[in-house]
Amino acid sequence: MSLMSRAAAAWFKFPFWQRVLAGFVLGALAGWLLGPDAERFLGPLGTLYVNLIKMIAVPLVFFAVINAVASLHGQRSLVALGGRTFAWFAVTATLAVGVGLFVGWAMQPGRGLEGLAGAADFQPRDVPSPVQVVLDIVPTNPFQALGGAMPAADADGAMRLVPTATILQALFLAALIGFALVKLGERTPELRRLAGEANEVMIQITRFVLELTPIGTFGLIAALVGAYGFEKLLPLGTFVIALYLACAMHIVFVYGGLLAAHGLNPIRFFRGAAPGMEVAFASSSSFASLPVAIQSVTRNLGVDRNYAAFAVPLGASIKMDACGAIYPALAAMFVAQYAGLQLDASQYFLILLASVLGSFGTAGVPGTATIMVTLVLSAAGLPLQAVGYLIAIDRVLDMMRTMTNVTGQMVIPVLVAKETGLLDRAVYDTASSNVGLRKHDSAELPLPVARSERDLRT
Repeated sequence: MSLMSRAAAAWFKFPFWQRVLAGFVLGALAGWLLGPDAERFLGPLGTLYVNLIKMIAVPLVFFAVINAVASLHGQRSLVALGGRTFAWFAVTATLAVGVGLFVGWAMQPGRGLEGLAGAADFQPRDVPSPVQVVLDIVPTNPFQALGGAMPAADADGAMRLVPTATILQALFLAALIGFALVKLGERTPELRRLAGEANEVMIQITRFVLELTPIGTFGLIAALVGAYGFEKLLPLGTFVIALYLACAMHIVFVYGGLLAAHGLNPIRFFRGAAPGMEVAFASSSSFASLPVAIQSVTRNLGVDRNYAAFAVPLGASIKMDACGAIYPALAAMFVAQYAGLQLDASQYFLILLASVLGSFGTAGVPGTATIMVTLVLSAAGLPLQAVGYLIAIDRVLDMMRTMTNVTGQMVIPVLVAKETGLLDRAVYDTASSNVGLRKHDSAELPLPVARSERDLRT
């Protein structure tokens, strides 16, 4: 066995979460030692990793949804599954608002602040109308939607392709193709088989990319720590702690409690969901976390692959418990306390209503957290200017917000799968935290494509 093979075998003996944790710790240390230079020298590692994840996200979801729609037809009503999924989205979003308001009331993050440094370029975001949100789901150019980019003019007026923050258009197109295959039936067996095989190829590519997660985490965290330091966080330290605490409470008590109420061991869930949570925290992107979230839900937690291919991408677009519920509620409390305003019962109700409904209404809109804060503060009649202070530390806040979002995007499919018989309980009860290369493949590279469903779970 070559030296490289022995080194690879030794590396893969460590569980996935331990490798990612090592990248996180070493990245934080490197960022602290290098300071601002860490962003210049180590940041590209994180950027390369995120680009790889985004590269595979759209084709992975596209082929998975085509396969899922065709396979779920006749097994489970897609409408019924979608209804259950949406219902749990709304329930957990409502509970998330309550958690945010409670932590804001208990910790008073907006009290006694002076001399805050806000983001100089902060401008309140325009909230799109519900009609515009619906219209944006339908792509005018399907190839552009699959490319995950759209034309936009830059500062010098030149037209360039820029990434989009939504995957809803790709979902819409894939669902249409899937329904068409169902309608055509046996007239398109080869195309149906091709979509299934393309889905398997994308799953295998996802495994390859996910093995770079420790390196990507190292670069992302090093750049973050080097760029921010502690001086930017100290004035708003109470708000940062309040947000992290609120998100942790929501993850542990709300998600954990719902799992326990369904007869599922929460510890098993968090073990299986750990890879998706780690990538979400490091990348601050639900879209970048999508491939590993799908792998975690199906391979580690035993959710039916066809249902997960529909539910997890949908959640990545509209299931934002932290960005759409906890953060706006907590920010509203912060702004009211900072401005010395007393909220009444009607304003609390408006915050709750705007957060729950707005999180669905801003589906696929870039900058969801800022949009939601603008929407909630406007609905409650609170001043928008103080949000600029929070934008200055948004990257630090977004790490925990995204991890909470992605955790919710994984827990809801587990709950619905348990209710509808689409959960493999044996897989769930022996949840693994490894979503990358298979153990028996780790010593020899290159790796073969998995040949069966059983291979995917070993």
